[in-house]
Amino acid sequence: MTDMLRAPAEVKYAEELDYLESIDDGPKPFSWRLSPKMVRLFVLGSERADGLDREIPQKWFGDRSFVERSIVTLASDRGLLLIGDPGTGKSWLAELLSAAICRNSTLVVQGTAGTTEDHIKYSWNVSMVIAKGQSRASMIPSPIMTAMEAGVIGRFEELTRSTSDVQDALISILSEKYVSIPELDDDNIVFAKPGFSIIATANSRDRGVNDLSSALKRRFNFVKIPVVTNKRSEEEIVRFRTTELLRRHEIELELPPTLLDVLLQSFADLRTAAASATSDDEKLESALSTAEQIGVLEDAILHSQFFGDRTLRPETLGSSLVGSLARRTPEDLAILNKYWHGVVEPRTKKDGDGTWQGFLEGGRDAIKTLS
Repeated sequence: MTDMLRAPAEVKYAEELDYLESIDDGPKPFSWRLSPKMVRLFVLGSERADGLDREIPQKWFGDRSFVERSIVTLASDRGLLLIGDPGTGKSWLAELLSAAICRNSTLVVQGTAGTTEDHIKYSWNVSMVIAKGQSRASMIPSPIMTAMEAGVIGRFEELTRSTSDVQDALISILSEKYVSIPELDDDNIVFAKPGFSIIATANSRDRGVNDLSSALKRRFNFVKIPVVTNKRSEEEIVRFRTTELLRRHEIELELPPTLLDVLLQSFADLRTAAASATSDDEKLESALSTAEQIGVLEDAILHSQFFGDRTLRPETLGSSLVGSLARRTPEDLAILNKYWHGVVEPRTKKDGDGTWQGFLEGGRDAIKTLS
């Protein structure tokens, strides 16, 4: 793991997965490495009632029913589509499910405007084709085809970002469970082995970019992941991710609870303001997601580590929040300036420990610099 910038979940949590597999006596669909109950336990964490010899920490924070419905879908012959706003943990949930079910979460296709049918089926090694002709040996299988042949989970990120031609190519894979290779005379069909399925993600804000056809929709079970609005749940997510960040960078730094409260409250305020806005010009371009909160905190922590006194201060947090959320000039800066004067400044009068005052000053300086 020390040689990886970001280890996949099956590597990062290999010890946990080995332990759960060793004690798992539940029924397993197809070639699954863990039973559905153990998959849920791996994702949502253990409880005392589970009677385990060790604690399994919670890794995804959300409603239990979303995880259970996702697992049930993957145990059937339908694909799973996780849909929701940016930063709701769709990709992280997909990675955890793949790691628990088949110990491989890396068979991923990233949907973009440049994604082609080759990315989900196969392409050719041109030099081998020129030297020896087309054969299975000269074929380069896509991550989806590799998942089919191995009977494991393939992932498709940002499905609605890809064109309709690419989306339509998934229909036969999800319904027929095989891919034809017309260029070959023999051995020209790749059949999916039991256990194969696809987890796709889609950004609900991308509707209208490349809408899914009704035929493709019928081959997916939809699980809508809502935005986390519960302050306690959001705090747990931010703390969990921040702890991982500190461990990865080998940083010893204490996260003051008052600063975390300021961060959570600021995002809550800005979301409320965005909800009441009457036009896009009155909204920040940022989605104000939990993932963006983590990004603001990461920026502040690293700035404190490298250019400060290794103590996270409210001034640094205020500066990082403005720097991270001010993406349009001058619209976003005007919105943040209004928030700083209308909401943050009045809070300093009730500020007992100076946290909001420092946050106010850091944000003001950043707005002034960027203006």
